[in-house]
Amino acid sequence: MADGPNGGAFCLSSITASADIDAQSNPPFDAESEEHATPPETNGTLTNGTSSEETQQNGENGENEGAAQPTENVFPLTIELPHAPGQTQIMVSTQEQVQDIRQSIVDTPHTFQYSCFHLQHKGKRINDFIELSEVPEIVQEPTCKLVEDPYTEAQARVHVVRVRELIGAAGDRTDLVMGIDAGISLCDSVELPSSKTGEDSNPVAHYDVNAVGSISTPLAKTREAAPKTVKNISLSAWNPPPHHLRMRGHLLYLQVTTNEGEQHYITSAVTGFYVNKSTNNKFDPTPRTSPKSSSAHSLISLLEQISPSFDSSFTKLQEYNGQRDPLAAYQLSNSIPAAPWLVSAASTHQHQADLTRTQEAYLLAGAENAETLRDWNEEFQSTRELPKETVQDRVFRERLTSKLFAEYNEAAVRGAALVARGEVQPLNPTEARDAQIFVYNNVFYSFGADGVGTFATDGGDEAARIATGKDVQGVKAVNQLDINGLFTPGTVVVDYLGKRVVGQSIVPGIFKQRDPGEHQIDYGGVEGRDIIATMEGFVQPFNELSKAMRVKRHAVWDKEGKKHELEASVETKGLLGTDGRKYVLDLYRITPLDIDWLEKHCGEEQEEGKKYPHRMTVMRPELVDSYRIVKLREYISKEVEKKRAGRNQDQAEAGAEKQLTNGDAEAEEKDTKTNGALTNGDSKDGEHEHTNGETAVAKTDETPAEPRQQETVDVSGFSFTLNPDVFAGQLPQSDEEKAEWEADEAEVRSVCKYLTSDVIPRLVREMQEGEVGFPMDGQSLIREMHKRGVNVRYLGEVARLCSEQGKDKRVHALGWLCRQEMVSRAFKHFANAQMKELPPCFAQHCMSHLLNCLLGAALNGKPQYEIDEDLKAMYPDTEFTFGKVTPESLATELRKQIDVRYRIQLEGELVQPGRELQLLREVCLKLGLQLEAKEYRFTKEQLAAPQTNGLATKASSDSLTVPQTNGVHSASEGGKKKKKKQADHSPNRAASVSPTTPSTTFTPDNILNIVPVFKDAAPRSVLAEEALDAGRMSLQQDQKELGQELLLESLSLHEQIYGILHPEVARVYYALSTIYYSLDEKSAAVELAKKAVIVSERTLGIDNAETILSYLNLSLFEHATGNTKDALAYVRHALDLWKLVYGVRHPDSITTLNNAAVMLQSLKLFHESRLWFEVSLDICEEVSGKQAIATATLLFQLAQALALDQDSKAAVAKMRESYSIFKSELGADNPNTKEAENWLETLTHSAVSQAKQANALQNRKMLFSGRGGRMPRMAVGAGPQPPAERQANGIAAPTATQAARSGGSIDQRNLDELLRYINGESGTTPKKKTANPKRRQQAVVGA
Repeated sequence: MADGPNGGAFCLSSITASADIDAQSNPPFDAESEEHATPPETNGTLTNGTSSEETQQNGENGENEGAAQPTENVFPLTIELPHAPGQTQIMVSTQEQVQDIRQSIVDTPHTFQYSCFHLQHKGKRINDFIELSEVPEIVQEPTCKLVEDPYTEAQARVHVVRVRELIGAAGDRTDLVMGIDAGISLCDSVELPSSKTGEDSNPVAHYDVNAVGSISTPLAKTREAAPKTVKNISLSAWNPPPHHLRMRGHLLYLQVTTNEGEQHYITSAVTGFYVNKSTNNKFDPTPRTSPKSSSAHSLISLLEQISPSFDSSFTKLQEYNGQRDPLAAYQLSNSIPAAPWLVSAASTHQHQADLTRTQEAYLLAGAENAETLRDWNEEFQSTRELPKETVQDRVFRERLTSKLFAEYNEAAVRGAALVARGEVQPLNPTEARDAQIFVYNNVFYSFGADGVGTFATDGGDEAARIATGKDVQGVKAVNQLDINGLFTPGTVVVDYLGKRVVGQSIVPGIFKQRDPGEHQIDYGGVEGRDIIATMEGFVQPFNELSKAMRVKRHAVWDKEGKKHELEASVETKGLLGTDGRKYVLDLYRITPLDIDWLEKHCGEEQEEGKKYPHRMTVMRPELVDSYRIVKLREYISKEVEKKRAGRNQDQAEAGAEKQLTNGDAEAEEKDTKTNGALTNGDSKDGEHEHTNGETAVAKTDETPAEPRQQETVDVSGFSFTLNPDVFAGQLPQSDEEKAEWEADEAEVRSVCKYLTSDVIPRLVREMQEGEVGFPMDGQSLIREMHKRGVNVRYLGEVARLCSEQGKDKRVHALGWLCRQEMVSRAFKHFANAQMKELPPCFAQHCMSHLLNCLLGAALNGKPQYEIDEDLKAMYPDTEFTFGKVTPESLATELRKQIDVRYRIQLEGELVQPGRELQLLREVCLKLGLQLEAKEYRFTKEQLAAPQTNGLATKASSDSLTVPQTNGVHSASEGGKKKKKKQADHSPNRAASVSPTTPSTTFTPDNILNIVPVFKDAAPRSVLAEEALDAGRMSLQQDQKELGQELLLESLSLHEQIYGILHPEVARVYYALSTIYYSLDEKSAAVELAKKAVIVSERTLGIDNAETILSYLNLSLFEHATGNTKDALAYVRHALDLWKLVYGVRHPDSITTLNNAAVMLQSLKLFHESRLWFEVSLDICEEVSGKQAIATATLLFQLAQALALDQDSKAAVAKMRESYSIFKSELGADNPNTKEAENWLETLTHSAVSQAKQANALQNRKMLFSGRGGRMPRMAVGAGPQPPAERQANGIAAPTATQAARSGGSIDQRNLDELLRYINGESGTTPKKKTANPKRRQQAVVGA
């Protein structure tokens, strides 16, 4: 992001050329800076189908609705408790639901023990599902009584599970969905300097910016083991209760072993828990009376009674948990945690014996597992039918929707993983494997392959795979539009072990056997395009859908040539479910085909092996929206020209029914820019996107004297839609139909041309000029492409444009990133094909061998795969074709894949030397691999060198402190049997590789796990985004108080709707932290920025690009609040992550390095600061060139740093360079040039004056030493003496930067005053001027 978290941090210079580094010391709040100060996903556009105008209206309506609601009243509510401490207080709102208050009680430490209870007010029971405002007189008498309820079996089971979690008795879980160390956070383990460290401590001391990334960076520190509260708690062998005791109220039988070693058998009854008389051999569930009876309503209270040490150990456990930020410890509930691709081997050694782990399925779901069998489809659709009239209705509806999608996604991904592993029996076992369908946990599964020949003419399995991914995007778009009366099934696509599995909620009636003559589908193509069904009831909802998606109502023809008018693509189907709801299915063709690509790369003239793999080359919706805005601007320009040519302004105002005034246009422009919607904006009616602000820019250029007197334009006559079925085999019959069809085809071709001639070149140009943030990895690169409507298949085109730019380093870096992404994606396709037919137990053997062929060829050119022959013999029908792959054959196959998929022939090595780790990361993220964290040796030179990895120095990996050579893997180092292997760790041993068993980079044991990679269709919250947008607009209009209120409301809505641990919440934390910083609310900015870091780490990934940006944001705000050493620690961690993700010397790291240098200056570590400035300048010269404005800016700052480091000569030289660049590039009259000239004059006079002073002092010293006398005392106010070696060179400390202005005398100011002067705090510093036109070249995303 151009003005990203550090894009304009703080610096000592006050000149305009460094404006984007100065800007954030007090940045102006404007739409553009906000666009770039928001993470990529937040930059995204208005929600589909929601125009900025509509958003504004909804926001206003929301406020009106809110005004109509009961006023929110926040007050303390006293809860009377049945046990000590007797009562507690909770801050509540009248708009809260009672169940939220219940949850607060359950989560509060001193009321942990309560889980089965209800609340009473004035003796009356309160319903859990009402708002507090509905409780009579609750505000006047804010006291409720907590009454313990009798347990049911389900409540008892949940209570036991919860208590195990609370007291730390629950062991680790093995789960197919959650990976190893899923959802970890490193923020708390970043080594911050303690207050005890000396003044000179420096978190970035001796940091090498150009050193390669360390594999230890993404590893968490190992913590001491948590205090144990009990040795064991589990279900007893006597469980479940027999019939006659169940009749008496017995629910469960438990077994507890306390820390004292005593074993107790416990009965869970409807009244609570008590210790019974049972033993291992004798069953007697009656209460134990000797030595004393023990019973309690809560299991925690009972444990306190039977174990003397429990209370103290439980307190210690809570203190232990309190050492971490609560956000880092909370369990994720509304999103699946991110699984790291590198995992410490120590994490795999934490598996402990826990009998209850095997019983959790029963505890959570009951004996029949019936409690987890949910009718997902009914839940989805009934949630969609909830009312949305008031704000409270919308909050409740969106909150329920978000939670439902999260639960469904987790259940569907888990089931898909079981289907891929072959654990679920198919409904049609006699069919071919790809045609088999499954039902598990009320989710319908099928493979993303062409099992029944539906896509035979479009590319078979390849087309089917693409169609499933596009379908999820289509379902997500429909969910976001939220059209009344139109329903979608819950949809998830999962890639796991080489297979693509589609999970959908079961639509009622989809399996229904229809009567003869009836179609399975009620609207759209039934069997391909041969039979077409139409139903009047689908016309209205499909019309609304198509209008929002820019789809044209058009004719299609069946196999008999009969014409049918359809609102959507013939591939988009409507089904009337047996529940009476209208469902829309198969949304993979909501946009037209990219015909230019098809004709060029999939035509008949292409050789069979060189054709593009499929014909499912649909355009992205973002491209259609972007092109629509272009057409809208053209329409507005034409209308304006018409009006100017022949009509009077008063007549125009009177005649226009829908007029958009300039004021509206400006407001809308701000709103649109804030949301980055100039390329992606959506609108149902097309009115807001005239973005008259854009038109106004052009017109203002024409008539600068009258910027406010613009013509009003009625855009109600503008319409833009595309026919998605052109070039898809339709055959129009009449001449009129053919003419219309040709016009539709021409429109689609113009969009294709717009993509290749405008969008893609502009993307490269913006990356080159720093207009947008430079991507860090493949994920952020693809996000930037998608945001502009560029498909992944155009990676080759982007790379080609980069190669044509010649020596531009920034574009060269982009080309390398494209190259890496193409290689990793080609490898993904190849690896999936190899793994698809393999049993799961061979996946790690396959992947390790393929990785050796890709990345380890320089170490071992002929790797042999490892496999247990006995295991292999168990699968006689399996073909282990991956074993025949060699580095040469893999390289050939990858080049072929890249040529076919991306239409570019890569020259040179596929893997750039020194970038192996970055490519490995990309491959792991795409395939879901979790690797053992160790220094992987990719070349023979690395193997011969002693292993000096960062793992040994980081406390995060105790198991890895002993260096390991590749091919040597020991679970424990220290046993007698390991002595020979330990000897192998010596460098001499490592260098002498045995010729018979050559070492390989990867072994099967390095592949610790494979996690599912999935795409879901969960919509974003429209309400929360509306509040955020309204808050931003209010701030832009200088309504600070209202703006802050709306921002807080947006934050509250995000947390309510998504839950705290969710990627969307991380993004809103990030955006709000930047906004609060701009409002000078620095402590609030720090708090939000830290939350953004932790939530990003846990939900997006510890080394995700957004996480790195969040760390850089946090460092900036920490410095602003005076915690500069902490800020530097975060900078160091972010740079370490950056190296791992991208490698060294990222083009956008310049500002980050610059900011670190400024931080060091504020600590008066001038020499270290100078070194960081020099590194920043070095990268800038490499990226931008030696004559660039950005280089001149950094030379200016370096000159100041050199002056502070007492190197006047070098300071003068650098300032002279800066001045000459400004003069040649901007001219002598430019403010930047004049500022540099003033500084050059000042530094020159200062250097001359100080040289004279040094010489005089030297002569006097020689004179006195000749006489045997003593030196006189230094005059008061004189600067400190420079070191001897500087004196010898005639260089004195630059304590008088304005010596020339005082007649050459020594400046009487001290170092702090000088520092303030350079910082621009002196009254003589010129004010900031208008930035130069090339300023954007300096804008740095990473920072």
